[in-house]
Amino acid sequence: MSDHSSTASVIGRPEPLRAAGHPTPSPQGNWPAVASVALMSFVLVLSEFLPIGLLPVIGSSLHVSVGTVGLVVVVPGLTAAVTAPLLTIASGKLDRRRVLIALAVSFTASNVVAALAPDMPVMAVARILLGVAVGGFWAMGAGVAARLVPAQAVHRATALITAGISAGTVVSLPLGALIGHLAGWRTAFFIAAGAALLALAALAWRLPSLPPTGAIRMATLTSSLRNRGARLALLATALIFLGHFAAYTYITPYLEDRAHFGSSAVTLTLLGYGVAGLAGNFAAGAIIGRSLRTVYSIAAVLVAASVILLNTLTGAAPAVIVLVVLWGAAFGAVPLALQTWILQASPDAPESGLALLVSVLQISLAAGSLVGGLIVDGYGVSTGFAFGGILALLSAATQIFTRVSRA
Repeated sequence: MSDHSSTASVIGRPEPLRAAGHPTPSPQGNWPAVASVALMSFVLVLSEFLPIGLLPVIGSSLHVSVGTVGLVVVVPGLTAAVTAPLLTIASGKLDRRRVLIALAVSFTASNVVAALAPDMPVMAVARILLGVAVGGFWAMGAGVAARLVPAQAVHRATALITAGISAGTVVSLPLGALIGHLAGWRTAFFIAAGAALLALAALAWRLPSLPPTGAIRMATLTSSLRNRGARLALLATALIFLGHFAAYTYITPYLEDRAHFGSSAVTLTLLGYGVAGLAGNFAAGAIIGRSLRTVYSIAAVLVAASVILLNTLTGAAPAVIVLVVLWGAAFGAVPLALQTWILQASPDAPESGLALLVSVLQISLAAGSLVGGLIVDGYGVSTGFAFGGILALLSAATQIFTRVSRA
């Protein structure tokens, strides 16, 4: 039996995504609406990661240590992990258009408050507002493609929305560093607020009414956990994000200390990583409908191989660059594959599945960075990379359980 059919039997086919009361889109699809949601995803990720290149100057301005100001990166993720399921339940009877617009207002306000923050507590409040928007969007907004385009175009539309992750990652760090250098870190947040306002306007203008498909209750969330396909998707998510961020969080120290790259080479290499991630996302969107299992397995194995091989090729700069770019391309396919997996595994309650995915993803992201830091401090970057590669391989191995379940 083909990969597609064996996978579908465990995690469901794309067609049931329509079955939960979703109206059938027009044959042409509402691509301007898809583009407005994609813009929102881009600005959200831009806002989340913008401070990374500004941490020292923000800490100096707010009179806190670099370790303390690092909370501006951690707080949104942890907030999203908590709020994703709660918002999904609380907004169960609300039109999704109104919910997404309210979330856009939240992260617009977040950037304005951050730009004006006089101290760290106010900055923390601003980042909590952003975390609420991140959790709500990835639980409810990332899955609206199935309600905006016909069935055969859902994967391409979803790829466009998730491309915001890669694009935001590519732009956020160099943009933050550049603007912070030229005009100060507060200006960077004001620019992010302007981009958020543009996304808000696009949603209000192009997104149609999206009535709820049914109230989500706590029982709905727990019922998703009883689905074997959903549990495997969440396990794969936890493993790949733990492994990826245990290594990726410390890629700059690796490039500087192990590969002996200068600052310009590090910046260009990370830019190549981000561009490759964007390409990997769209490539996955073009082929994922044929075999989700194959796409995810290849992506996870390539992440593992890239991370592990980087430990052995530190003296060969071209090889290091190629492996980092390959890592970016492979991981670029991961969010789309996992989102597609959980949506197909939860055809009757897609928002419930996405809420669980967001919580597991964000917790694993934070835990991966923390555990990776402990390993790097205690045993070195090489050990941290090896740990990350092994977890990525274990994530790929979840597809074996999918095959066994089918057998």
